[in-house]
Amino acid sequence: MCLIVFAWHVVPGVPVIAVANRDEFYDRPATPAAPWPEHPHVIAGRDLQGGGSWMGVSLRGPNGPRFAALTNIRAPAERREDAPTRGALVADFLTAEIGAADYVAALAARPDDYNGYNLVLGDRESLYWYSNRGHADPRNGQPLEPGRIYGISNSLLDAPWPKVLRTKAQFASLLCQGAPEDAYFEMLADTTRAPDLRLPETGVPIEVERMLSPVCIESESYGTRTSTVVKLYREGEPELHERVLQPQNG
Repeated sequence: MCLIVFAWHVVPGVPVIAVANRDEFYDRPATPAAPWPEHPHVIAGRDLQGGGSWMGVSLRGPNGPRFAALTNIRAPAERREDAPTRGALVADFLTAEIGAADYVAALAARPDDYNGYNLVLGDRESLYWYSNRGHADPRNGQPLEPGRIYGISNSLLDAPWPKVLRTKAQFASLLCQGAPEDAYFEMLADTTRAPDLRLPETGVPIEVERMLSPVCIESESYGTRTSTVVKLYREGEPELHERVLQPQNG
């Protein structure tokens, strides 16, 4: 997942509303979001190459239904080829019997196990952001403040990347309007590239930064594979709706 924007206790009765795009190489095999045969209470996509997932919900947990989503930190100079797949972080939380706070504490005790990542996880009662590269941010690993909209791409929480700022503003407007679900998917389909002066510097060539700058990425071999809308309700089961934009090759 390379863009997640989410509202935490902003809309009455819906503690979590999250919208996201998963960007990946088109030839990396995956399956669409669906209940997992060995864990029918988990609804998520599956990465068939590395294992794990990038975003999903569980119908049960210690405090009821739960949610988790992941983005990678774009830092090619720091990447270790021998590091385990980060998708396991989502899968393990969705199938775990421990609460979000304990799960985050366990991850914080071993920050160097994985390449850089952002993990958003929680339930109706508490929501956390944890990054193994976000040690200087006082919000890291702590319960997020309710009543706010947050955004993450391939940097830290609320980093002012053009796609994050653009989507947070549009997301807030749609929430205020009580917009239908299709409007969120339309927002996630925006292919507008950011001006060069506003591009982040992440260690990749400028041509790649341009290609990666839209909310919805398009290129010959890499781009936005799925768009997802998740709602975690105060009462009742969560909802996860996904649109597949590129073949899953699963």
